[in-house]
Amino acid sequence: MFSVGIDIEDIKRFDNKDEKFLKRIFTDKELDYCLKMKNQKAHLCARFCAKEAVIKGLCQKIPYNKIEILKNEKNAPFVNLLVEGFENFSFSLSISHEKDKAIACVIIDKK
Repeated sequence: MFSVGIDIEDIKRFDNKDEKFLKRIFTDKELDYCLKMKNQKAHLCARFCAKEAVIKGLCQKIPYNKIEILKNEKNAPFVNLLVEGFENFSFSLSISHEKDKAIACVIIDKK
């Protein structure tokens, strides 16, 4: 069974977000990565898009901070779900950002 999720957002949505908001949406690993980047808001927004795409593709509401978007050794993004019940799912993820928009698309396969 395959499903697809996609999301696009304005990067300016992440203007002036406080620590409480960031902790509710992102994991410590995600924040460690994004806050080191030159364009922090774009990286945060792209990960938010990925989380939204996962939620849409699964058709299930999962807390944002239980969906972790990391990079592998080849610098490719991947989905790490921090909730049980999705062990038989695999995710193919693409994220991007440019100027004022970020986008993410995920293909989900249930084995």
